[in-house]
Amino acid sequence: MTEDIVDERVTIAVADGVADVRLARADKMNALDPAMFAALAQAIDRLAALPGLRAVVLSGEGRAFCAGLDIAAMAAGDAGIALDARRDDGSNAVQYVCTGWRALPVPVIAAAHGVAFGGGCQLLAGADLRVAHPATRLSIRETHWGLVPDMGGYALWRGSVRDDVLREWVYTARELSADEAQAAGLITYLDPEPRERALAIARAIAARSPDAVRAAKRLFAVAADADARAILAAESAEQIALLGAPNQREAVRAELERRAPAFTDPPERR
Repeated sequence: MTEDIVDERVTIAVADGVADVRLARADKMNALDPAMFAALAQAIDRLAALPGLRAVVLSGEGRAFCAGLDIAAMAAGDAGIALDARRDDGSNAVQYVCTGWRALPVPVIAAAHGVAFGGGCQLLAGADLRVAHPATRLSIRETHWGLVPDMGGYALWRGSVRDDVLREWVYTARELSADEAQAAGLITYLDPEPRERALAIARAIAARSPDAVRAAKRLFAVAADADARAILAAESAEQIALLGAPNQREAVRAELERRAPAFTDPPERR
């Protein structure tokens, strides 16, 4: 499966089940203006409906992952985004560009370099895994502008970023090193080639049964909010559905025959 989707703000190149998604506003360090918000939401929706998708890599072109809100555009009255209109999942248009990655049925790996400030830092949080160049500069920047993080960060950071450290970062809006961000859970891995590392992880995921990977992601979503009884029940339900299914049998056969498995797409994605 190969498919290229080119947009003014976000590009998508798909090969072998891996979608390489890139923020494409390099001249503005991929800052978030209304057109970027719209393009990111459209990209998420396109990926959710894309047949054969196994994993997603999210990165930025140019000198940075994302410099956060385009303050100049917003100050000029070019906001154009309703914060009180809610989607079925409870998010508004601003939050969806971060929370929507977590809602995709397949894993998302973000690759950061340069800067990830403000909204860019929250955009990273929507990914399942986050790889950053060791020199990446990060900041939860909103209080610097007299605002609060409101792009889903509080929901997405919960359970992964150490709470007391996160509070200090939010309250002070200070700049963080990549090492500091990794130590508290904001970043998963540091790598001098973050996009290549993210693509390698995505390809490894794409080699596994798509049924099992999607089920595993659904279980992580349950585990984020449910009690132990609900999590145990969800584990059992997913496992019962997987056992003996075609892709599970193929995983076993391929291992026994020492060959690469030939998986089929989940029924809802064929």
